[in-house]
Parts: sequence; C-alpha cells; structure tokens
Amino acid sequence: MRRRLIQSTLAVVLVVIAVFGVSLVIVETRTITSTAQERVDTEAVRLVSIVDSRLLGDETVDASVLREQIQGDRYAEIRIPGKPAIEVGTRPTGDVISARETGEEGETVTVQEPRSSVTREVGRTLLIIGAVALLAVIAAVLLAVRQANRLASPLTDLAETAERLGSGDPRPRHKRYGVPELDRVADVLDSSAERIARMLTAERRLAADASHQLRTPLTALSMRLEEITLTDDPDTVKDEATIALTQVERLTDVVERLLTNSRDPRNGSAVTFDLDEVIQQQLAEWRPAYRSVGRAIVTSGKRHLEAVGTPGAVAQVLAALIENSLMHGGGTVALRTRVTGNQAVIEVTDEGPGIPADLGARIFERAISGRNSTGIGLAVARDLAEADGGRLEMLQAKPPVIALFLSRTPPAKKAAEESGATVR
Repeated sequence: MRRRLIQSTLAVVLVVIAVFGVSLVIVETRTITSTAQERVDTEAVRLVSIVDSRLLGDETVDASVLREQIQGDRYAEIRIPGKPAIEVGTRPTGDVISARETGEEGETVTVQEPRSSVTREVGRTLLIIGAVALLAVIAAVLLAVRQANRLASPLTDLAETAERLGSGDPRPRHKRYGVPELDRVADVLDSSAERIARMLTAERRLAADASHQLRTPLTALSMRLEEITLTDDPDTVKDEATIALTQVERLTDVVERLLTNSRDPRNGSAVTFDLDEVIQQQLAEWRPAYRSVGRAIVTSGKRHLEAVGTPGAVAQVLAALIENSLMHGGGTVALRTRVTGNQAVIEVTDEGPGIPADLGARIFERAISGRNSTGIGLAVARDLAEADGGRLEMLQAKPPVIALFLSRTPPAKKAAEESGATVR
C-alpha cells in the first residue's frame, strides 16, 4: 500500500510538473527572445538619434566616436549618404537578432546581436526551472512517504487489533489516528473488543459458578446412590431412590437457574413458598455429610413462614451457607428463622472460629476466600438472593452469623402498594 501511495502521488506531481514546466519553458523562451529584440531595437533608435545630432551639429561621425555607444558584443553598421559605411564591433556569424532604423538626415543604422546570447539566457532559465522541478519532486516524495506512513501504519495497527481479537485477546486499545474513517473503524473494533470481553467474562463466570454450584448436588446424589448400593432392604432402596430423584430435580433446577442468571441475573420467577420445606430439604441433604465428620446440623425459630422468591434459588443460597460452615466452621450448625418487619430471615451460624477480621464483609466478593476455598460460593449466593429481591448479609463475625433476608409480600401486591404510595 505504501508503494502504491508513493507511486500515485509521484505520478501526479510529475504530470503537473510536465504540464506546467513545458508551458513555462515556452513562455520564458518567447519572453527572453522578445526582450532581446526590444534591446536591439532600442539600441538602433539610440544610435540613430546620436548620429542625427552629430550630423546636425556638423560634428564628426566615425567608428571611434560611436564605439563607446555600443554595449556588449553587439555589432552596428551606420550608412550615411555620400560617405563610406561605418562599422562598430565585430560582425556576428550565424543566426542573429537584427534591427534597422533610418534617421532624419537619411542615414541608416543597423544593429545586430548574436542569438547565442538568447540561447544562454534560455539555458539558465531552463536550469532554474529544472532545479525547482527537482526540489518539487523531492518534496512530493517526502510528503508521499509521510502520508503513506500516516495511512498505512494505522491500517497495520487495526489489522493487529483484529488479529488479537481473533486470537482471544479482547483488550481494547483506545488508540486514535486523527483520520475520521480510521478512527471510526477503531471505535467499532474497540466496541467489539469490549463486547467480546463481556461475553468471555460471562462465560468464564458461568463455568466457575456451574462447577461450584453443581458440585454439592452431585455429591449428595453420589452419597444417595452409594446408600442404595450398600443396602439390600427394598424399603431403604425405595426411600433413597426417591431422595436421589429429588436431587436430580434440584440439579436440573440449578442448571436452569445458572443459565437464566448468565443471560439476565434479574430474571427471577419469584413466588410465595413455605420456608420450612426448603430448610427441611437442605437438612436432609446435608445431614449425611455432617454426620460423616461428627458434626450436627439443626433448625430452630419461627415455623411455617412464607417468603417470596424462587425456591430453587433459595435452596442454592442455603446450600452455599451450609457448605461454607461445613468447610470453614466448627461444631453444630444452626438454621434459625425469624421475622423482622415485612421480611423473613434465615440465619446460618456455627460454633467455629468465625470470619477473619481481614475479610469481614468482603467474603461476598468474588475471588475473596478463606483457606482452601474458591471464593465463588458466597458471591454466587449473594447474586441469587439479589435476583429474587432479597439480600445476604453478615450479621456477626464471631461466632459467624450470615442471614438471608426475603420479602414476605407477593410481587403483585408489593407493586400495587408502591403504586398507591406514589399516587398518594
């Protein structure tokens, strides 16, 4: 591209120089020739006037008197009636420029100048024009190279940016070049890079959330299947199979919830449900894991509470809190339910050392974790709670108390109340 730009610019400059240069040479040649002829004519008129004045004054007219009046390498011939011709200077050979004038006394003055003087002057003019044309060509080449670099370098950068996007590096460069068309392309590429970065982040987040959220249901399902393989009692097999099917349903709900949140984290399908059912389900799932490490999990507080949310999402939030207590807490884990204002609250606490002071409320941030933790579970739990219009808070660090707040007002009724309050 650089070569084509330089060649095209140079071609345009050469055409312009050729057109205007030839025209200038022709005009200058004619001007120099005309000027030389005017000089010779003026010289002839001047000599005629001198001869006339001397003849009228009865003064001598000869070559010695007129020699001082002839300039340069010109030649003059004066013919006076009744007298021999007077020659001043050397008669030129070859092509000459000539002028003839006749005086009042009948004398004739002829002035000649070699055309070689005109040729020399034309040559000097052509040399000057050629030097100017050469400088113009050099300047055109330099400007063409600069312009080619200005246009080609941004295109190279844009090509590298597009290649980086294709190779999976979506970082926008935010580089502009001062050329509106190229800047527009750069804007589009930067916007595409930002969209790709958001999509990659969402995909990585979905993969991380899925690996974390699916681990618990799969572990519980595996434990139920192990119970089935270790017993010969048909009633036990039936009970465990029923629980396993429940686990499969929960696993399906987890996958659907993750996919829904990856598209729109606020796209929850909140309904009114009984908190006791979700809590008892979690107790049944986690008791074997707690029993295997010699710990207990219990529930207390207000019964038959109804809350607004997505049961599957609330179950995932409680599972994340219970798992967090199993991994980092100690002693008995207790799930307490209570009511505060228009909200139902589920508190999860244990008898462990509590949450380190350097973590504090940051435990709900991604990549913030204690020992042997991914730093994802509580962050996902917070997102799920907020998607249902609730919130997840740390009420106490030692002993640890983390509470899930859920609304008790159905969505339609809540909207009507807010609308009525606005009208009032």
